[in-house]
Amino acid sequence: MSAAFKDYYQTLGVPRDANTADIKKAFRKLARVHHPDVAKDKKSAETKFKEINEANEVLSDPEKRKKYDELGENWQNPQPSRRPGGAPDMGQEFNFGGTGFSDFFEQYFSGASRHAAPERGRKGGDIEGDILVTLEDIMHGSVRPISLQTTDPLTGKSTTHTFQVRIPLGVTDGKRIRVPDQGAPGSGGAPAGNLYLRVRHAAHPDFHTEGHDLYFELDVAPWEAVLGAELSVPTLDGAIKLRVPAGSENGQQLRVRSRGLPKGKTGERGDFYATLTVHLPAKVNDEERALWEKLRAASSFNPRYPSA
Repeated sequence: MSAAFKDYYQTLGVPRDANTADIKKAFRKLARVHHPDVAKDKKSAETKFKEINEANEVLSDPEKRKKYDELGENWQNPQPSRRPGGAPDMGQEFNFGGTGFSDFFEQYFSGASRHAAPERGRKGGDIEGDILVTLEDIMHGSVRPISLQTTDPLTGKSTTHTFQVRIPLGVTDGKRIRVPDQGAPGSGGAPAGNLYLRVRHAAHPDFHTEGHDLYFELDVAPWEAVLGAELSVPTLDGAIKLRVPAGSENGQQLRVRSRGLPKGKTGERGDFYATLTVHLPAKVNDEERALWEKLRAASSFNPRYPSA
């Protein structure tokens, strides 16, 4: 049974030919409105935030986006998955609840799979899927209720069981969480297999992660980069004052130690990096133009020969 189709372009409000920058801009705009920390209606905001994260997860990844675009009108008639030997996989179907991803995403983009138990064994096979985790969950750790629906394709009979999954403090993107005995059911009284959930960090409107380090794009004016400045910068612990050194360049990274994500329960944390993006004014008034012209006349700087 095919999952309900998700129109990710509609979710982000972008045309199908939108470029990477358009997608990033659309996500950030929506995320700043629907992020649970700032929205008034927390419940509906959480649902919307997960939807735009899922859309961004697919459309911002070139391989996933290509697959999605190729899926197109054929989404209702997918080719059956196949076992390594080439025979169609007619095993049980699995649908997750509470992972933060829709059934459509799990079916086509998560890489979710079931590993059959050994031929002579009766223990249930292992199941893999993805789980969307917010930076707030990573900062403090959390417990998530997850449901797993198992459907027999021959009888159509479905069974659902719910259990708790602990999100470890500081868990990194791509890390697999092992949930013992919550995989495919065994037979003849044998135990079930294990469930493995691959962590996907929820995209944030302001930050992105690399391991335990946290990155923020800091927009600065030309005079702030040239003369230096002290700016207020957001972190997951609240705003801090950050000194931009005089003579800073576009793309330069400023590091603040131990302001990143926790490294488990060790008490240690990764670092925080502010990446400088120098912006030029798109429009200037007459007074500003006169000052820029005065600067041009007085300055000996030549970007084509910077050491001259």
